[in-house]
Amino acid sequence: MSSWIRILFLLVAPALVLSACSPSPGRSADEKEPHFVLGQSRVNAMDYPGAVEAFEESIEVNPRSSAAHFELGWLYEQKVPDPAAAIYHFERYLKLNPNADNAALIKQHIEACRQQLAADVLALPSASATQQQLEKLIEQNRQLQDQLNRWQVYAAQLARTNPTPTSLPPNPTGSSGGSQTPSSSGNTSRPAPTAAKTHAVASGETAARISLKYNVKLAALQAANPNVNLSRLRVGQVLTIPAQ
Repeated sequence: MSSWIRILFLLVAPALVLSACSPSPGRSADEKEPHFVLGQSRVNAMDYPGAVEAFEESIEVNPRSSAAHFELGWLYEQKVPDPAAAIYHFERYLKLNPNADNAALIKQHIEACRQQLAADVLALPSASATQQQLEKLIEQNRQLQDQLNRWQVYAAQLARTNPTPTSLPPNPTGSSGGSQTPSSSGNTSRPAPTAAKTHAVASGETAARISLKYNVKLAALQAANPNVNLSRLRVGQVLTIPAQ
């Protein structure tokens, strides 16, 4: 009979040794540490902040407690949300227990925490705020384009009225000295420009129609009225008609 007992012991003993060496969290010698035991009891009572405090104290007592790091990683991921802390404790658990059976699953949890952390840091503005900002930029661009158009018309007008440095200035009365005044000799001088006119915009009139009426180019009309948007004329608005 004793021989059968010895045979049974030889068959069962290896299984007992393997089960004792299993790296499952919460089944190691860390369970005997008082703070760790307190943390487990607080988890059962759903006092998750208190459990975090207890497991942190357990790590202070035993910094190499992989089970305590595992519990803290789970708590910071699921119950007391802190993705950065969860990543730290999960990684410490894997470093202290590199051959853990659940290593692949823990790595998946670490990746999920990293994605959550990135989403919190890189949160995009709301759609309405983005639309308002886009509309503001469009309006600023339109205003800048209007200003550019006016300056281009003004530059073209200056080029026509003063093509060379020896030409008479647009306003001879503002010159100093008499050297630029046309002489009364037989030399051909430029004809004196006619006086500028004004025109009050009537209902239904456009800038193109007004330029045709006075036989002036649209660019010249814009140059004579640099502060007026010719595409948005108002009834009664007074325009300066450039001299021909």
